[in-house]
Amino acid sequence: MTSPIPSRAAEIRRDPVSNRWVIFSPARAKRPTDFKSKTPQNPNPNPDSSCPFCLGNEHHCAPEIFRVPPHDPEWKIRVIENLYPALSRNLGDGDPFVGTGDSGRFSINGIGFHDVVIESPVHSVQLSDLEASEIGDVLLAFKKRIEQIARCEYIQYAQVFKNHGASAGASMSHSHSQILALPIIPPTVSDRIDGTKEYFDQTGKCCLCEVQSKDLLIEETTYFISIAPFAATFPFEIWIIPRDHSPHFHELNLEKVVDLGGMLKLMLRNMSLQLNNPPFNLMIQTSPLQITDTQLPYTHWFLQIVPQLTSVGGFEIGSGCYINPVFPEDAAKVLREVNLNVTMS
Repeated sequence: MTSPIPSRAAEIRRDPVSNRWVIFSPARAKRPTDFKSKTPQNPNPNPDSSCPFCLGNEHHCAPEIFRVPPHDPEWKIRVIENLYPALSRNLGDGDPFVGTGDSGRFSINGIGFHDVVIESPVHSVQLSDLEASEIGDVLLAFKKRIEQIARCEYIQYAQVFKNHGASAGASMSHSHSQILALPIIPPTVSDRIDGTKEYFDQTGKCCLCEVQSKDLLIEETTYFISIAPFAATFPFEIWIIPRDHSPHFHELNLEKVVDLGGMLKLMLRNMSLQLNNPPFNLMIQTSPLQITDTQLPYTHWFLQIVPQLTSVGGFEIGSGCYINPVFPEDAAKVLREVNLNVTMS
């Protein structure tokens, strides 16, 4: 049984990672059940034969980049080009940065990579259904593809993300993730670097290495901790943070990948049980592919999970400030209770 959330006064918190201000307004909700998904995701277990991501339908897909195991018709994971890419991977032999700039307008060629990672050959299997080691294999596929992309000198940032559920942006019910590699550093990433640098300049420490609050902790393993961030932008947002300071996700070794696979499975399970299997977005928040030696001490990657329980309105769009009706300490308590109940049962 979920404990009631205690009464609190409204509070405005600043996230030291993103420099974003978040308004915590608990008067907008009384109980954790207020935020259970009203439209849980129940992916179709019996797709028609045309699902391009299912085993045997590979010919319906865009070109394959690699598969796991390599060259095996009974593959476990496939990495393919996106059939409808946001960016073009080939703009000919010209300069990828040729653009226009006049009257305050500036643009460059839309070159980059947009790939899809098919996480299982079975349509009904979701990422959280996989064993920890199998999730680790998916993470290794991300790592391998980022390492390939990093060889392109004009790519500055690679964003790994997963949209689960139609309202979270997924256009296919077959479980998959995506990788978008850009010739620019996105503004949110720049803001994150600026925020962590400011904290480092003030304290001499990395703000993500410094996360210690037990009130925010959900779970911990040998190499990772999971928390509800101090100034969570969204209710029940989860961050999985490496204990060891590391700027780049693709620096993970095999032992840490397996550990992360177990932690990610646990967080997806806890979120599903407590929030009625909500739509969610998962993002790997890594550093730009090329960072300077001076940036190394304060750039620290993490994995972010955002269940889609509330909508963004005009205030958020207009101000860049978000309203979160659930304090992260309360969200962490609710998510921890799943493990407690399992232990006691």
